[in-house]
Amino acid sequence: MIENPDTPWEDLTGTDRHAACLLAARNGDRRALAALVADLTPLIWHVARGNGLDRQAAEDVAQNVWLGFLRHLHRMREPRALVGWLIVTARREARRTWPESKRVSADTTEDMPSDFGLPEPEALRDERDRTLWAAFGRLPRRCQELLRLTVLEGRAQYEAVAAAMTMPRGSIGPTRGRCLKNLRTELEQG
Repeated sequence: MIENPDTPWEDLTGTDRHAACLLAARNGDRRALAALVADLTPLIWHVARGNGLDRQAAEDVAQNVWLGFLRHLHRMREPRALVGWLIVTARREARRTWPESKRVSADTTEDMPSDFGLPEPEALRDERDRTLWAAFGRLPRRCQELLRLTVLEGRAQYEAVAAAMTMPRGSIGPTRGRCLKNLRTELEQG
């Protein structure tokens, strides 16, 4: 558990890194804040896109989530719960952003800016990647969101995923396994 705000966050990973960065950011460390934004923006992006938003709306959601984070920075009681807070906030903001009639399909991420952590543009042109994303887009929306949160880079801790998806922590692994099996089936049939 991170209790000392002077803990060097540079050598930490995962929840420990995020908690230490949050505490350092509270004390005015802009590098720690920049590290949080760099580490966790892909996660926010995937949550927004997973809720059916287009590129511009997802960018707006990410910006609003970070603004909300800055407003609540000194009120967050549990720094280790940051990822869960960001996921829930991104989901709520995404749902508030667009009425259902204006939502777009979330089955493509080709238009996501490369600085948000997707593979290089030339890799996206590769047929294998196109096939994978097409198969991913055919999965049920809940599977897409679960895989975005647990498999893609910047993946969240199971506790945060459980809270964000309102499912028991113990069912995340088995459900993810079934979603991956469905993805394999889609790839084989595609």
